[in-house]
Amino acid sequence: MQTQYKLTILTAIFVGGLISANTLGSKITTLFGVAVSVGIFAYPLTFMVTDAVAEVFGRKKAKQIVWAALIAQVFVLLLTYVSVQLPPASRYQLNEEYVKIFSGSLRMIIASLIAFIVSQSHDIWAFEFWKKITNNKYLWLRNNASTFVSQAIDTLLFMFIAFYGISEKFTILFILQLSLSYWLFKIAFAALDTPFVYLLVRWLKKEK
Repeated sequence: MQTQYKLTILTAIFVGGLISANTLGSKITTLFGVAVSVGIFAYPLTFMVTDAVAEVFGRKKAKQIVWAALIAQVFVLLLTYVSVQLPPASRYQLNEEYVKIFSGSLRMIIASLIAFIVSQSHDIWAFEFWKKITNNKYLWLRNNASTFVSQAIDTLLFMFIAFYGISEKFTILFILQLSLSYWLFKIAFAALDTPFVYLLVRWLKKEK
């Protein structure tokens, strides 16, 4: 399989993971007694992809995927806004539900985009930093060291920008407590996907 085709597949997975997390993430489920967004399953895939691409092709190629995903997300948000604003046909009976589901607040949308670009940029930088420190060894360490910190940045930025001060309940302490729970789940997924990062790197290097 040609290298460019493999990169196209991974870019599609990256964009799909980002859009899925932001589109489906409004639903809250319970894992081990903790309420979390279902987007927590999709978003870690993005860090796995950029780490594998950065390992094989370098920082520049990984950043290209991140910016492509950001453009795609903005495009989807614009289309979503237009779709919500258009009047429903007389035979369409679910417009209220449709609007309720897809009308995310502007504040949450901004929070999501800022958290995404900052955390992903840090992840790519940190992965390259650890790659130099370890002399291209210990992929498992580089993958997890960069992702753990990046996930903390993503979680804290999103939580504070989206929720701080929206009610008396959302104090700094309360948001920090929520962020800790989300972050622990995210790094658990990051640790579990380490074998898949190795598989992706091996796949990308094959016939390169």
